[in-house]
Amino acid sequence: MSTNNIRNIYCIGRNYRLHALELGNEVPDEPLVFTKPTHAVVPMDGNMVPLPGNVGEVHFELEIVLRIGRAYESGMDTEQCIDGIALGLDLTLRDVQSKLKAKGQPWLAAKGFKGSAPLGEWLPYPGAAVLAETEFMLLRNGVEAQRGKAADMLFSVAELIQYVGEHYGLGEGDIIYTGTPAGVAALHEGDLLQALWADKTVGSCSVTLV
Repeated sequence: MSTNNIRNIYCIGRNYRLHALELGNEVPDEPLVFTKPTHAVVPMDGNMVPLPGNVGEVHFELEIVLRIGRAYESGMDTEQCIDGIALGLDLTLRDVQSKLKAKGQPWLAAKGFKGSAPLGEWLPYPGAAVLAETEFMLLRNGVEAQRGKAADMLFSVAELIQYVGEHYGLGEGDIIYTGTPAGVAALHEGDLLQALWADKTVGSCSVTLV
């Protein structure tokens, strides 16, 4: 699936306890779902990603991304829905988000801007057990910034698929950003970001603030 074939982009907020706490947020008792427009997706293939540089801090959030290959139906085995995974960045205008949260307004301006969803290469789905225990990591300029694994999620992959499928619908071509572990921070001009799955680089990009 190329970025041109992506339909809906669902994102899960606060799905790792330590990340919720590092931002001073309550830990949710059910999945917190928001969306991004498809125009947010850009590849992570060694390219340069331009980001807004005049609206406050832009934070990185590395996440496991699920690709849906079969439409969700109530009661089905959720494993049958997934046909690939990738690592992706949920880039966030943190100062903008804080202002929106204070006003009780939607997060679109902070989460859905163009280029806010860099996406690495698609990998075969390894199954729930392997996915849960495989570590993923973000390097910034060669230094570890984030590390996590799906076993640390508050809501499992199966729970996320069921929740999103039941409430909003899931079809072929939809993707789910599953939440980020602790360690998020502001990006700086020229930062090189590398996404690693089981110590193998599966996506990289540099950022420029414009």
